[in-house]
Amino acid sequence: MEEKKFDIKSIIGFVLIFGIMVWIMYQNQPSEKELAEKKAKQEQVEKEAKNQEAVAKAVATTVTDSTVADTAQLEKLKGTLGNFAYSATLPSAKNEFTTIENDFLSLKIANKGGYIVDATVKNFEQFEKGSGSLVKIIKDNNASLNLKLQTQDNRSLDTKNLFFEPTLTNEGENQVLTMRLKSSASAFLEYRYVLKPNEYMLDFSIRTQGMNSVLNTSKPLDLEWNLKTYRNEKSVTYENRYAEIVFEYENGKDDYTGQSGLSEENPSDVTYVAFKQHFFTSILLTDTPFASAKLTSENLVKDEKIDTVFTKQFKAVLPLAFKGGEVNYNMNWYYGPADYSILNEYKRNLDEVIPLGWGIFGWINRYVFIPTYDFLSSFIGSFGIVIIVFTILVRLVMSPVTYKSYLSQAKMKVLRPEINELGEKFKNDPMKKQQETMKLYNKAGVNPMAGCLPALMQIPVFYALFQFFPSAIDLRQKSFLWADDLSSFDSVLNLPFYIPFYGNHVSLFPILASIAIFFYMKMTTGDQQMSAPQQEGMPDMGKIMKVMIYISPLMMLFFFNNYASGLSLYYFISNTITIGIMLVIKNYIVDEKKIHAQIQENKAKPKTESKFQRKMREMMEQAEAQKALQNKKK
Repeated sequence: MEEKKFDIKSIIGFVLIFGIMVWIMYQNQPSEKELAEKKAKQEQVEKEAKNQEAVAKAVATTVTDSTVADTAQLEKLKGTLGNFAYSATLPSAKNEFTTIENDFLSLKIANKGGYIVDATVKNFEQFEKGSGSLVKIIKDNNASLNLKLQTQDNRSLDTKNLFFEPTLTNEGENQVLTMRLKSSASAFLEYRYVLKPNEYMLDFSIRTQGMNSVLNTSKPLDLEWNLKTYRNEKSVTYENRYAEIVFEYENGKDDYTGQSGLSEENPSDVTYVAFKQHFFTSILLTDTPFASAKLTSENLVKDEKIDTVFTKQFKAVLPLAFKGGEVNYNMNWYYGPADYSILNEYKRNLDEVIPLGWGIFGWINRYVFIPTYDFLSSFIGSFGIVIIVFTILVRLVMSPVTYKSYLSQAKMKVLRPEINELGEKFKNDPMKKQQETMKLYNKAGVNPMAGCLPALMQIPVFYALFQFFPSAIDLRQKSFLWADDLSSFDSVLNLPFYIPFYGNHVSLFPILASIAIFFYMKMTTGDQQMSAPQQEGMPDMGKIMKVMIYISPLMMLFFFNNYASGLSLYYFISNTITIGIMLVIKNYIVDEKKIHAQIQENKAKPKTESKFQRKMREMMEQAEAQKALQNKKK
């Protein structure tokens, strides 16, 4: 065995790499200035936290201390709350609540903080039909609304820790609740809630009166809105996939934070912010756009086997600007279903909250699929039957495209023997082979791309439907055959273990859809292999397609096991119908003998080159001439 020699170059290389790493680590160390700034910032955060803790403790004392109205006690409170000690002396400084409700919505607002602590969406049940538990967007302290108050005497106070005074009145059929945080009898910060009959949308405003001498008006008030979203659907995986923050700019353009573990966006001129769950959403709209916003979305489902209560943590920080020393913002809250028809009626671009797809995909959903689906569901009682009829209509409309694709495959299949002959004749000259093949296509009147174009035309329809079904709230908790909820998985067997990417249950509709895909690919792959000539230097598509026959159904099976059973039902029916259409086209419409005769007839006719064909021929001839010249030089 040859003895390894001492390699001085390797030693030098390792030393240099080590030195570079040490230098990078040294350069990345924070400077003394950066350390001091970080320490000061941390101390400021800790100081503010202690101040807010002291405020909360002082406020809590007012609830239990009956001597709070005593002058000495009031002076003591002023030491912590400043002018807002006045609000702590009022009879409303108690942990009490005021409820406003209509036939659609029930809202409970707390005296402490003045914000909604319970939002119940009536007529919608949590998890499954008959659960007896209504959907609650807000409950058990999962949400908060807070204003960061900076006072003239350098205090920092959170409104969520202070007591508001409630006043409930009626304006016609509207319920009006004003919550006032007072610094004196005539100076206050006010939240005003107006709930109308049969509405998920309520008017909401924030304004101040006489607070310019109390608050520091040189900087905007930071409005902090937080929501930790409860799971409301059967599948936490599926629900979490469609939970995100959606927002709109003043120019009407919408955007979203995304689905990653932790996402942050900092848009400007924002007109609304939506904390969207799958089928329910909370939306804050403003007449005066927020100059800026800090939006944060955190995924709380780290392990789907354990994290089954909450889906996302949403946070929004929105500055409220002072004008003339006061704040005055007219806004709206929406608490309710993420229903395209309902949101679209408000004419405020809220339908963008529903993920119907961008560009042409959203256009197809808005102006074709949704109207068609609504029309069918208006007179068909079963939503499963609606999906089947809807699928049949889609496939019938797309059948001409299917016919064009199959006809192109049939023509290529007829030409395959001649293409193989050319391949054998010019096997040592790929360029000449390509030229002769193009000439053959031209003489026969066959376009090799004709089979691809119909397939490409189906992609927008396929993607639009993929977006449509998960967004259709009408399918929620609607049963069909063995599926008790067409908006969730149709479990027929629960497993005692968890399979990665699959789950702990077996859904039947994805199995049926996978079987239909298998037979469809089995039926069409042979023709595709025969019609597609093997290109020089390209992978063998025949072998790839043979593998895809088995991989595609398996992908369908795993991918859709936790998806809406309505979507799997669509793909099962769609592929079954497509198989039927292909069989009819193959056996009763397309005659390969007639196609062969037509191709031979086309060959006999004189052909004129199109500009594109002439350009392609000239490019090939130039490439061949250049190649011949290079060979001569060698």
